[in-house]
Amino acid sequence: MGSITIPQPVKGIIGVLTTESCLLPTVYAELTQRLGPIDFTSELMPFTSTTYYEAEMGPNIQRQFISFERLIDAGTLAEMKLFTNAVEQTFAIKKPEGGVRRVNLDAGYLCLAKLVLASTKDHAHRIYLRDGIYAEITLRFYRKTFRPWEWSYPDYRLSAYIAIFNDIREIYRNQLENEDISKENTEH
Repeated sequence: MGSITIPQPVKGIIGVLTTESCLLPTVYAELTQRLGPIDFTSELMPFTSTTYYEAEMGPNIQRQFISFERLIDAGTLAEMKLFTNAVEQTFAIKKPEGGVRRVNLDAGYLCLAKLVLASTKDHAHRIYLRDGIYAEITLRFYRKTFRPWEWSYPDYRLSAYIAIFNDIREIYRNQLENEDISKENTEH
């Protein structure tokens, strides 16, 4: 029988979709109250991988990624997703036929070996966590870069996104070194 070990803390990330970039400072202020200071913000990028969100959010959707300075326990991913869902609802336009999200928040975390996203939708490659939240390993770190799986979302396969996640991983790796946490499995 293997011995139980506590995993290293992980780096919380959020992928943001919006057509109203003017909302982002207010959204980020809400997120930082719970998740701590933001230590990385990507450029706003056009989101053109799918039209799935246009019916709800409208055209000209933009994507941005942020990460948080404070490292978290990977076991809190479901809690993080429930929180980001609540933030989405705070900024949604309330209509009798249902709310319209003005911001979509993809909660997840990054560690040295992988990028994990939370979802409210089950699928063959997702693991149930709790309270209707599932987790999927969206990217793996292999041969010095993140790499997609067959099920990875089309936009998460883009080289621009991979470069962002590699940059965030480097910030995280430096945090682990500076906090004198074990550096096992840094290269795969």
